[in-house]
Amino acid sequence: MDLPLIEIYTDGACSGNPGPGGWAAVIITDNEEREISGGEPCTTNQRMELKAAVKALESLPGPSRVRLYSDSAYLVNCFRQDWMSRWRRNGWINAKGKPVENQDLWRQLAELNARHTVEWIKVKGHSDNRYNERCDALARRAAASADRN
Repeated sequence: MDLPLIEIYTDGACSGNPGPGGWAAVIITDNEEREISGGEPCTTNQRMELKAAVKALESLPGPSRVRLYSDSAYLVNCFRQDWMSRWRRNGWINAKGKPVENQDLWRQLAELNARHTVEWIKVKGHSDNRYNERCDALARRAAASADRN
């Protein structure tokens, strides 16, 4: 039996780098659309992009078939260009000989990617895609809220 398709849109936002940041996801199934978001007081935009994907995939039941849309090349290229395999082979050292940043989130994403069947899709940021715009607005609100705390 084929698993039903779940579509996820993610985005992260950060004021300053590092600075207060927010992440958001819109999760779309046959029966519903739901939003999740959160923030951190001191983080980076790249970290928030990863956090959005982690939180969205963590929220799914059991194995799922997913199309995950992100405007982050940092996130999507990792899986589409198989950076993860090279990092693992090299002891989590990047091509520049430095430790891979955000290893905690990358490791979580590797586990979640193995649990689910994920198609990673890069979308143009600030496009006319209503879900991408919705995620951007949610992430910015979460970042502003983190800034106030």
